[in-house]
Amino acid sequence: MRHLKKTPKKRFPIVSVVIPTYNRGWILKDAVDSVLGQDFTDFELIVVDDGSTDNTREILDSCPDSYMDKIIVLRQNNKGVSSARNKGITHSSGRFIAFLDSDDLWLPKKLSTQIDFFDSKKEALICQTDEIWIKNGIRVNPKIRHKKFSGDIFSRSLDLCLVSPSAVMIKRSLFDEIGLFDESLYSCEDYDLWLRISSRHPVFFIDHPHIIKRGGHHDQLSKAPGLDRFRIEALKKIIKNGRLSKEQSSAALKVLKKKCKIYSNGCLKRGRKKEALYYTEFIRQNYDISNS
Repeated sequence: MRHLKKTPKKRFPIVSVVIPTYNRGWILKDAVDSVLGQDFTDFELIVVDDGSTDNTREILDSCPDSYMDKIIVLRQNNKGVSSARNKGITHSSGRFIAFLDSDDLWLPKKLSTQIDFFDSKKEALICQTDEIWIKNGIRVNPKIRHKKFSGDIFSRSLDLCLVSPSAVMIKRSLFDEIGLFDESLYSCEDYDLWLRISSRHPVFFIDHPHIIKRGGHHDQLSKAPGLDRFRIEALKKIIKNGRLSKEQSSAALKVLKKKCKIYSNGCLKRGRKKEALYYTEFIRQNYDISNS
């Protein structure tokens, strides 16, 4: 009797690392090298090229063969960072997901530190590390309002984003509950996701820097004008979904009203009267948005 040879089971990595990139050929290799230089090696690296028109393809195609055992390159037409991250998530196979923006760097113990944390705190679903800020090549200190906290950070996160994509590690199962990045948001898509997560779960903080956050360059999304418009949309969404507690809803409404006023006043200063009126009327008609 002939016995069929058993096919060995595929072994999945513990961590899937997702790097979305768009026209970052000038800096992408640094980010890739910082992942491949981790002391924790049980990972796959998924680089999602979001329709780059520079030399990104050539840089990825020229990676040494030893790199390609670890790297999965996915390509798509330019659809934005949310779509690129979502593509990486849906093609990942690890139990944990970690993101790295293509202009940031990881220090060598980033992954091992977070895996050790999850091993010691089984109930945790998400954690982030501290970071070092570099702006135009010079180290700068974050302002007090950017100080990170561990645990229930929802109310503190309403005014501005207190989670850095490059600093987080997330159990993959959390996306089944919360959903992916909102691809309709051009910017502040991470602010939207962190609010959805932190409204239901603690976000743990490892008070030691394991990433280098580099800023000041011309194509940095956070430098784009009018970002509060996208934060307003994120706040409207999370209030309307009806899942916030009474206290959370009250805090979110307060910040929503403030951001609408600030954005409306900014529109008036720039002569965009119709847009300013829209947000003024939104406040007047929908201030108690939880009942709409």
